[in-house]
Amino acid sequence: MRTVRAACPHDCPDACGLLVDVEGGRALSVRGDPAHPYSRGTLCAKMSRHERTVHSPLRLTAPLLRAGAKGQGKFRPVSWDDALELVAERWKAIIAEHGAEAILPYSYGGTMGLVQRHAGHALFHLLGASRLDRTICSPAKGVGWRAVMGETLGPHPDEVLSSDLVILWGINAVATSIHFAERAKQARRGGAEVWLVETYRTATAPVADRVFLVRPGTDGALALGMMHVLAREELVDRDFLAGHVLGFDELAREVLPRFPPGRVARLTGLAPEAVEEMAKRYAGARAPFIRLGSGLSRYGNGAMTVRAIACLPAVVGAWAEPGGGLLSSSGAGQAFDLRVVTREDLLPRATRVVNMNRLGHALNELAGPRVMSLYVYHSNPAAVAPDQREVLRGLARDDLFTVVHERFLTDTARWADLVLPATSALEHADLYGSYGTFCIQRVAPAIAPVGQSRSNWEVFQGLAQAMGLPHPFYRQTADDVARALLARPSDLREGIDERALEEGRAVELSLGPRERLRFRTPSGKIEIRNERLARPLPDWLPPHGERSEFPLALMTGASVWGLNSSFRERDDLLRREEGMRLLMSPADAGCRGLSDGSRVVAWNEEGEAAFALEVTERVPRGVVVAEGVFWASQSSGRGTVNALTSQRLTDEGGGSTFYDNRVDVRPDRDSGESSAGA
Repeated sequence: MRTVRAACPHDCPDACGLLVDVEGGRALSVRGDPAHPYSRGTLCAKMSRHERTVHSPLRLTAPLLRAGAKGQGKFRPVSWDDALELVAERWKAIIAEHGAEAILPYSYGGTMGLVQRHAGHALFHLLGASRLDRTICSPAKGVGWRAVMGETLGPHPDEVLSSDLVILWGINAVATSIHFAERAKQARRGGAEVWLVETYRTATAPVADRVFLVRPGTDGALALGMMHVLAREELVDRDFLAGHVLGFDELAREVLPRFPPGRVARLTGLAPEAVEEMAKRYAGARAPFIRLGSGLSRYGNGAMTVRAIACLPAVVGAWAEPGGGLLSSSGAGQAFDLRVVTREDLLPRATRVVNMNRLGHALNELAGPRVMSLYVYHSNPAAVAPDQREVLRGLARDDLFTVVHERFLTDTARWADLVLPATSALEHADLYGSYGTFCIQRVAPAIAPVGQSRSNWEVFQGLAQAMGLPHPFYRQTADDVARALLARPSDLREGIDERALEEGRAVELSLGPRERLRFRTPSGKIEIRNERLARPLPDWLPPHGERSEFPLALMTGASVWGLNSSFRERDDLLRREEGMRLLMSPADAGCRGLSDGSRVVAWNEEGEAAFALEVTERVPRGVVVAEGVFWASQSSGRGTVNALTSQRLTDEGGGSTFYDNRVDVRPDRDSGESSAGA
């Protein structure tokens, strides 16, 4: 038996190090790497026993051609040569009749490796295909951060250990960043007070000393209310503001007077006294540390919300103290010039851009030209894209040629004309960064590809050849591209252990003390007032949901046992999750005659989905929660949670608004069960 180092490829800020025990060409076990600078040997429940995913009996092991109606999931095996020839034949015909922009790629974060994730960009650029605006996660969060902080790096996550007040703001760290959750616990044991600001009591609530529940989409109002108190009471750091900040006086004069605690209480649902207390305690902390999640950016006001919260550390001078500041994203991606792999220079001209959150619109309504072929890789839009009804209507089109490169027969793969078997991260080479830490790691394959599966890089090499595009870019190996990424200089990689990186060990980027007060903005200062924007000062914008007549705010929360629609092949994890559940307060259940454990239907203008009801005090009145994204085969057949979400976008960044939807709930009269009062 031999042990190989690897990295977790999933869309998580931690990018954990793995040790893979290999024998006879199989991964016998996958465990945490104690030598990883951040994860230090601990894995989440999802990645523990990852060998069960790699060698799952559900793995696709050969190319499959549709042999029944779309959506039935009936296929017959074909050879790779025939599969690539079919794609090339269909694409050439589409290009001849409709133009190359009738071809649309669709991918996101099924793998976070810098080579494999971006492997297809160059091919689609060479073709002149439509481009995808990859904004399904949290682009509004990035826009809000950059409005104030530019390209400033986040603090090292270990700095939280020096904080005396830790605010977990809109992050369910136990589900999405277990190593930061553990650091918050460690800071608490060291004497820090830990707060959680959330819309319901998530699995992270036990980590906190105090939990502040706000109405969905009102986090920005809370931040403005806290700053109102700070300005009113002169609890601001005038020396820090004078030396490092632009625009606070304008904010205090033009915006903050409109956000006294009374109004903020009406918006957020918190008591006015709570707003006062939070502001004064925040100002009184020696080194307050905010860990900002992404969920609060998935509203119609997401960018403005993040912008308001990002101002808080500047107002009290938290950046000047070790352990103080705000971690939104580490910014470690700046260590690599991704143009090496994305190759925008290969575009023959500016082609149209399609927002991935509006896939339903793109497949059904877009013209000039119509989308005639969809190529999906490391994503599952039939499950994860908003407005599921419209997405499925588009995938059902007889004239749409859909190719899906996947490990499993996912919801999207079932609608494909051609399914290509994909490797797991243990079966291909790649280079990993992280958006929650400052670690990077280069990995080699731990095992050979399972069956006939091929990596993204290999498939795009084959498609380039089949399409008659013998560009030198695709004559490289994945290792060649990783080396090219590392060959581009970056000050963040200065002094790293190159030998350790080459050996597959995770190494940390070189920050140094100079980064603490290095604000990477055009002015070199924190820009509370940003004259380059249409709205120069942060303010309050209402979320989309305020205009809805439906009574309940739907939270599509993170699950401890799954990551969006990933890991749904694991029966052991599915058993822990106990199926699709809707969490509801006793008050809301009571007035609808619903009881714990009953079958219910949540519905709105987009569609409906059936759940088992969990009546719980964890959820405040007016809110319902559905954690995780399930496959259709694991639902009642009515739809999964994204049957209830909208294609509406955020205020900036073109992001998803998964958390900004409203529903009502009724008994499921088709389930064969009866409910009290039904």
